[in-house]
Amino acid sequence: MPELMIFKEVIEQNSVPFTAFIDQEGQYINGKWVLGKPTEVPMAGIILPLNNDDLKYIESGVYTVKEKKLYVVDPIKIDTKVKYKGDTYTVQSFKDLTDFTDVHIYLMRYQGTGGGGEQNV
Repeated sequence: MPELMIFKEVIEQNSVPFTAFIDQEGQYINGKWVLGKPTEVPMAGIILPLNNDDLKYIESGVYTVKEKKLYVVDPIKIDTKVKYKGDTYTVQSFKDLTDFTDVHIYLMRYQGTGGGGEQNV
């Protein structure tokens, strides 16, 4: 197996901030199951628009100009909600290159614009 290409420094030097809403585990309270509330976690990564090659080779689905690619070193759970520049996105699987590099690449599906916190997530 080839040696991993390490891009951690490139990601850190070129990253932008975004907020991930990480689901917390639920718990029993007084005998009733209560779902965990999402916790806002500040993160950083490289966020880019999809290019023509991405659109050409994507497995399926319809994509708009508002969808983005997210490059991060630390993995993010699929279906995590993300807020970037006032817009809300859902993290989806995109390209799994973790056999070759330390970078995780995701598709951020545009969900809408919102300035009101969790109700838009």
